Amino acid sequence: MPEGHTIHRLAAEHQQMFGGRAVHADSPQGRFADGAAAVDGQVLVRADAHGKHLLLQWADERTLHVHLGIYGTYTFGSLPAPAPTGAVRLRLVGAAHHADLRGPSRCELLEPGGVKVLRDRLGPDPLRLDADPDMAWRRITRTRTPIAVLLMDQSVVAGPGNIYRAEVLYRQGIDPRLPGRRLSRGQWTAIWDDLVLLMAEGVRTGRIDTVRPEHTPEAMGRAPRVDDHGGEVYVYRRAGQPCLVCGTPVRGAELAARNLFWCSTCQPAT
Repeated sequence: MPEGHTIHRLAAEHQQMFGGRAVHADSPQGRFADGAAAVDGQVLVRADAHGKHLLLQWADERTLHVHLGIYGTYTFGSLPAPAPTGAVRLRLVGAAHHADLRGPSRCELLEPGGVKVLRDRLGPDPLRLDADPDMAWRRITRTRTPIAVLLMDQSVVAGPGNIYRAEVLYRQGIDPRLPGRRLSRGQWTAIWDDLVLLMAEGVRTGRIDTVRPEHTPEAMGRAPRVDDHGGEVYVYRRAGQPCLVCGTPVRGAELAARNLFWCSTCQPAT
């Protein structure tokens, strides 16, 4: 599933290509025909993101809410747009570009009240200027749930997925199994600030890189990481491989039905 930085990049692309202009919309697949008809010909006022949710606000004050889920994808292109291929749920066409949405878990039009309901059930997003990290902290301190699970709970923190949670906990030297209520305020501040830094860089580059300058392939004289997810990381999907810092084999386990990765030396149990 795409992590939050990807959705913020999608919002920026929509704003650049379609913002402030009337947009033609249709649903070649037919599953969003009524919604596309309601959007067709309207001006896109603002493209926004909150966590993993893309929010396209139209002139009639309704908002197109898209959640890509595991299988959803967006493709962009210049005009003239080719004939749709595959199950295109929604096609947007502007003055010079088009965008095709396929396979999202959610694609719906929301009234203003519906947008508020959505936002109210999401935690703070490290990529948003209006984010309040204290909101997440208050929830974290009330539970014995492991911090690794809490960081994946979108009602606690909106945006991070499995890669960012594994990497930020490694970078801060925190055992992913540590109960939330045992996390110190200083540790939480460090986690939040690091998420802001890492995810902003992800928006800028379009990939997730988490290793510090001294641990890059060039600095260490090692081969670059080869993985479908791309990016240089410390522990994510590196189970059994040596830690880049201490050489201890990276551990892997399952926690709350998701794969977990950490270094038992750099992230000691407390």
